Amino acid sequence: MATPHISAAPGDFAPQVLMPGDPRRARRIARDFLQDARLVTEVRGIEGYTGTWRGRPLSVLASGMGMPSLTIYATELFRVYGVCDIARVGTCGGIPSSVALRDVVVATAAHTDSAMSAQRIPGVQLSHTATFELAAAAVAAAGTGKGVHVGSVLTSDHFYLDRPELFCEVPLQCH
Repeated sequence: MATPHISAAPGDFAPQVLMPGDPRRARRIARDFLQDARLVTEVRGIEGYTGTWRGRPLSVLASGMGMPSLTIYATELFRVYGVCDIARVGTCGGIPSSVALRDVVVATAAHTDSAMSAQRIPGVQLSHTATFELAAAAVAAAGTGKGVHVGSVLTSDHFYLDRPELFCEVPLQCH
């Protein structure tokens, strides 16, 4: 059953989905990493693919920019297509100079200045956190060598926000 934003048929998405923001990155992930990748949706220029990776079904769907767009796609994937896990992959707007290209960032908490989180529990701003088990598994999977950073991240609805002190207060540990 198609949704307003995803034209895929039931069963077109794997239980695990990688979600970059950029549709071109979704296409590149499908082309370079998935075997037998096929386009399963393309609505409003947002592309989704399903194939296999190391013999396991895996999908990739672009989310567009920002939390509102990502929330629309994630909600439809979970509610309509039976997706179990979504991993956000891709770039970020700003990072400390200690984080190099291709480093891995393991987010143990995700903070925001967005009003979106207050919609879930009116009047409450929540910082979403990983369970200890999930954070420990992510760190172990990424390795503990140089290039792995563990800590909190911050997302903002304001791409051109002129408040650098807001970002400086979010600690990121290097391992």
